[in-house]
Amino acid sequence: MVDRLANSEANTRRISIVENCFGAAGQPLTIPGRVLIGEGVLTKLCRKKPKARQFFLFNDILVYGNIVIQKKKYNKQHIIPLENVTIDSIQDEGDLRNGWLIKTPTKSFAVYAATATEKSEWMNHINKCVSDLLSKSGKTPSNEHAAVWVPDSEATVCMRCQKAKFTPVNRRHHCRKCGFVVCGPCSEKRFLLPSQSSKPVRICDFCYDLLSTGEMTACQSSRSDSYSQSPKSSLNDVSDDDDDDEDSSD
Repeated sequence: MVDRLANSEANTRRISIVENCFGAAGQPLTIPGRVLIGEGVLTKLCRKKPKARQFFLFNDILVYGNIVIQKKKYNKQHIIPLENVTIDSIQDEGDLRNGWLIKTPTKSFAVYAATATEKSEWMNHINKCVSDLLSKSGKTPSNEHAAVWVPDSEATVCMRCQKAKFTPVNRRHHCRKCGFVVCGPCSEKRFLLPSQSSKPVRICDFCYDLLSTGEMTACQSSRSDSYSQSPKSSLNDVSDDDDDDEDSSD
C-alpha cells in the first residue's frame, strides 16, 4: 500500500498541501519514497496546560505544529524521525483520556486523541511505520528516550527537596534527565546529555549525583512512567500559542 502511494500524484499533492500550510518557515517535506499516512488534531500535554496541535504521520517522520487556521495555516513545525520513536499507552484518568506517550532520545511527551478508536488507529499506524523502517534498515528499536516533563500543575512545591514552594518569584524548572519540577537551588547544575543538546543542560541534584557516578539507569528509572498519574488539567483548556516546553531556560 505505502509503496504504491510513494510516487502517486495524489500523495505528492497531499504532501505539497501540508508544506504550504507551514509556509516558508517550515522545512520541505517532499522527498522520494515519503508517504503521508494520516493526519489529525491531537491534544499535546505541554508544560503549563494541554494544547491542540495538528499532527501529520508520514511513513518515516511524525510532524506537528501549532494551529493558526485549521486546515490552512500552521506554525512552529516539529519533525520527529520515526526510527527513534517508541510509544506507550497511558491509562485514562479524569478529563485526560485516550492518551499515549511519544518517546524519543531528544524529546518525549504525552498526546491525547478524541476517542479510543482514534487512539488505537494512531498507535497502530505509528507502530507499523516504525516496524517497517527498522525492518528495512536492520536497526534495533531505540532504548533511550528523554524524560516526559511533569506538567507545572502537578507540583506546588519542589519535587526534590519537598520544601520550596513555587511562586511568581520562585519559578518552576525542569530537570532534563528525570523531568521533575524542581526549584532553582535544586537544579543549579548542568550536565551534557548529547541526545538532547550539544551544551550542558539543567538537571536536578539527584540526577547529577547519579550521572556523575555512572548510575544512569537508576536516574532514568526514577520516574519512568509518571503518567500513570495524569495531570489534573482540563482538556478543554487549550490554546494555539507556543509550546511551553520549548524554553530552554526552564
